[in-house]
Amino acid sequence: MLIAPNDDLTSHAVTLNPPTKENPGGYHRLIGGGVDLGESHHDAIVREVDEELGATIQDLAFLGTVENIFRIDGVLGHEIVFVYAGRLEPRPAATGATLTESDGSIMPVAWRPFDDASEPVPLYPAGAVPLVRALADDREAARPDTSPLPDPAG
Repeated sequence: MLIAPNDDLTSHAVTLNPPTKENPGGYHRLIGGGVDLGESHHDAIVREVDEELGATIQDLAFLGTVENIFRIDGVLGHEIVFVYAGRLEPRPAATGATLTESDGSIMPVAWRPFDDASEPVPLYPAGAVPLVRALADDREAARPDTSPLPDPAG
């Protein structure tokens, strides 16, 4: 799955998924999908982003692996998720963007703020949230300081 930041590094692209028994307001999910038999997880994220969004990934970097045990409408699920970061090219529109799942369903794409404390819907996989926050912290630390320098003449 991919953490794909916008140009100003304030938000990242996610799918907006419909309500479930556990999440009546819906939920956000990182972009990406499954690994096909015989495929590396690196090749899988590149393929999934191309198939779902018609996009390529710039500056692709592997961040880590998380185990995700979850329920959707009461049904137990379990997945191993390989989490990457990278910039989408082209980037989804700020509003009205969609992606096409492998089953042909169309999913809305939203830009979720990295600072998501006030976000009303959860982000899944939940185990990836610390990676999202760490990436946001790293990107914030890497931003150049644009504040004016003090006048040495005083």
